[in-house]
Amino acid sequence: MDEFDIIVVGGGSAGSAAAGRLSESGKFKVCLVEAGGTNDAIRVKTPGFMPFIPDASNYRYETVPQKGLNGRTGYQPRGRGLGGSSAINAMVYIRGHAFDYDNWAALGCDGWAYDDVLPYFKRAENNERGGDAYHGTGGPLNVMDQRWPNPGSRAFVEAAAELQLPRTDDFNGAQQEGFGLYQVTQKAGERWSAARAYVEPAKAAGRLEVICGALTEKIIVENGRATGIVIRQGRKSRTLKARAAVILSAGAFGSPQILQLSGIGPAEHLRSMGIDVVLDKPAVGEDLQDHIDYVSSFESPSTDFFGDSLAGTWRMAKALFEHRMKRTGILTTCFAEAGGFWKTDPSQPAPDIQYHFVPAMLEDHGRTKVKGHGFSIHACVLRPYSRGTVRLASPDAAHAPLIDPAFLTDDRDLETLKAGVRLMHRVAEAPSLAAYRGVDRHATPIDDDAALGEMIRNRADTVYHPVGTCRMGANADDVVDTQLRFRGIEGLYVADASIMPRLVSGNTNAPSIMIGERAADFVKAHLGA
Repeated sequence: MDEFDIIVVGGGSAGSAAAGRLSESGKFKVCLVEAGGTNDAIRVKTPGFMPFIPDASNYRYETVPQKGLNGRTGYQPRGRGLGGSSAINAMVYIRGHAFDYDNWAALGCDGWAYDDVLPYFKRAENNERGGDAYHGTGGPLNVMDQRWPNPGSRAFVEAAAELQLPRTDDFNGAQQEGFGLYQVTQKAGERWSAARAYVEPAKAAGRLEVICGALTEKIIVENGRATGIVIRQGRKSRTLKARAAVILSAGAFGSPQILQLSGIGPAEHLRSMGIDVVLDKPAVGEDLQDHIDYVSSFESPSTDFFGDSLAGTWRMAKALFEHRMKRTGILTTCFAEAGGFWKTDPSQPAPDIQYHFVPAMLEDHGRTKVKGHGFSIHACVLRPYSRGTVRLASPDAAHAPLIDPAFLTDDRDLETLKAGVRLMHRVAEAPSLAAYRGVDRHATPIDDDAALGEMIRNRADTVYHPVGTCRMGANADDVVDTQLRFRGIEGLYVADASIMPRLVSGNTNAPSIMIGERAADFVKAHLGA
């Protein structure tokens, strides 16, 4: 039987940050448990190899059939292994809007307003531009400007400006609204995942024990207190004891799944799975929120864009040689190189649409190969009204959970997305992008409201930002309190995107790291360290 002071379950964005920070002082014996591997692989570390990341690093979940998507199932990639989804994502560094965090505080999450979380974003960050009122230097997470963006990505920003849409050179600064190139979580031409930032240094220094290839089967609860976990390695089960705390950081799908496997969740559902109820907690697995996203794909005669052709293959071969030798060139691409934030209605408190521009044609999350060259533009709904659930499909931890984002079940989300798609096509028709003579591969009917809505329901899917399934709040029925302590079980914390009471207006990697940073401080304070 192994014994530690603190066990962190899940080596993703938040778990890496929490484990790394908690191990710094040397006061605690900390163990990080991860179901996947180390992700120490060229296909993970090379940014431009994102479409070729190995299956071992991605859970590749599917949703249940979605009524709002005309009965289709959706694809839900989630990172597996150290770094979690920060090891497979597009490396876009976005925190969300100040309004998001002020809104959390207004909902009862005291201590989570923008002014409260900004110091943690800054502490985590090493921004190569330097520090200022909004940015930090010297932190573990390296953030940098793209050095070899595609010409088409710059043309996208110019096209938006031609429509009198504002520019912004810092989406995380004074003004989120506008269009520009994204900053990325890279360092010296390689992906800089949360594990590279927090876990690898702590492990190398001997401060942190890391157990990979360990599937967490359940949390052990004794007399109302979390005292450890049971893990499965191959065919063998193993018990790890936690003297002080268990921090659950398995993500918006994994955390509610592990809680339910442990008998913590909606009692009726647990009994239907043959699981003894430890604590009836109906909110576990509720309030799933995600960014619904529509992608328009444009074929272009220009070979400036990535593409499947003889010229494109030769270009990539040269780029691969350059990157292996110097870590420079077009294989540093994050693919989602440019983007923007826009209000569909000026009365909105913050932008409600986000754009991602990709200098390649994307079909079905890149899983369908397309001949030729071109570009894609994503539009996603930043603050959706639709709410879904995560439930068990089986009492076996190795089985994927039932994921139901309930996409577009609230018609307000569809109306917002239609407005976002219409503007997206206006940008594509502005002179700087029109020069590429892009042809919409799906002939999106932007002038026919009913047909546009139907096409969105037939083609839209996630842009990979699930949150909310272990929501934080001030009420007894919320899953965790405002210091991330589980309500109803001592010694148990949840620290990942699942605690967000509302989805942030942007990508979720940086906010998840911030949550991990805060969790470490909360736990240290509670333990008197």
